[in-house]
Amino acid sequence: MLGIKYLTEAHLKGFERYKYNSIDTSYLSVYIMHPFWNKCVQYFPKWLAPNLITFSGFLLTVVTFILIAFYDWDFTAANNIDRTVPRWVWLVAAINIFLAYTLDGIDGKQARRTGTSGPLGELFDHGLDSYSSVLIPIYMFTLFGTNLLPPKRMFFCIWNIFLNFYLSHVEKYSTGVMFLPWGYDFTMWGVTLVLIFTFIVGSSFWQTTQIFGLTTANIFEISLPVTAMMSSHPIIIKNIYLSYKNKTGKMRPIWEAARPLFAFLWLFIITMIWVFNSANNIINLEPRIMFVLFGTLFSNIACRLIVAQMSDTRCDGFNILMWPLVVVVMVSCFPFYDKLGVQLSVDAERWIVHGLTIFSTIAHIHYGQGVVREMCHHFRIKCFKVRDQKDPLLGYSKSE
Repeated sequence: MLGIKYLTEAHLKGFERYKYNSIDTSYLSVYIMHPFWNKCVQYFPKWLAPNLITFSGFLLTVVTFILIAFYDWDFTAANNIDRTVPRWVWLVAAINIFLAYTLDGIDGKQARRTGTSGPLGELFDHGLDSYSSVLIPIYMFTLFGTNLLPPKRMFFCIWNIFLNFYLSHVEKYSTGVMFLPWGYDFTMWGVTLVLIFTFIVGSSFWQTTQIFGLTTANIFEISLPVTAMMSSHPIIIKNIYLSYKNKTGKMRPIWEAARPLFAFLWLFIITMIWVFNSANNIINLEPRIMFVLFGTLFSNIACRLIVAQMSDTRCDGFNILMWPLVVVVMVSCFPFYDKLGVQLSVDAERWIVHGLTIFSTIAHIHYGQGVVREMCHHFRIKCFKVRDQKDPLLGYSKSE
């Protein structure tokens, strides 16, 4: 489409050589979820494409996001007792998130049942997961509201989750192995149980409860970096170190191994400048759309890293979609408006935010479908269709 090609010959050759290698040490995943998913997958017809299962799970995440946003677009429903989100919404959200989690665990097993394992499915799965990493945490913000969790603090919560997701792929970029994080399974179960609990007791629980003088929002904020430091970040550092020590990884020079972090850090710095220096404090006026924008840009960075790690090519140090963001931030945070006798209006900045979000979303979707289309063409497969078993298939790969 539009004559743009995203994959080079080096990418495609790298995908041909790619072999999925993962290690899953989570007791919850190994001893509970995988046996459960093995039972569930038996009920799926073999003509059902694994990528269609993956995409269905992602759509459930999007539908839940839209449903909660309909009742609480600006995260202020919890601030007003007369405007709470209906309880049934939390039950629907809990069911949807658990179904999405289950489908995410089943898709790889369906690929092996149908003989369609390969790089496309892994890329498709993790690419959609990178988008979900912003949608799912936003569910939680509605529980607390802006009184307990102001948007600027929500911003750092979002980036904590981005970091957790991204580092696991930085780790694979260096080691060649996907060490499946413990936090994913516990997070999905935790969110599901929280939503069910909210359906039972009502969302007001999260505004009125304190533990050791801390609000539930405080506990949520603290738990994100603490659990990451306990179960994720030190292990990632250790695995990368051992891959160099034992010469089992990609053995890239340190500067090249750190290259994936550059685009991530640039995005964090640029968005933080906007959040804290906006002429109209736009994060308080349009928090949801701002988070969607940041999540879209993050997903594009993450997807390009996943492509690089799977094809064993060099990762981008800067993302092209950040150039429009830089221009917008310069306009929104221009420090000399008062001296020039000019004021950027609230409506103008809101239009800028919405416009950039629409542009970035279209560009990211174009990138995603372009990569999938080019891989399908190269490997002579269809994304959402199981081909004849006699044909060489490359469609999905995920650890048992």
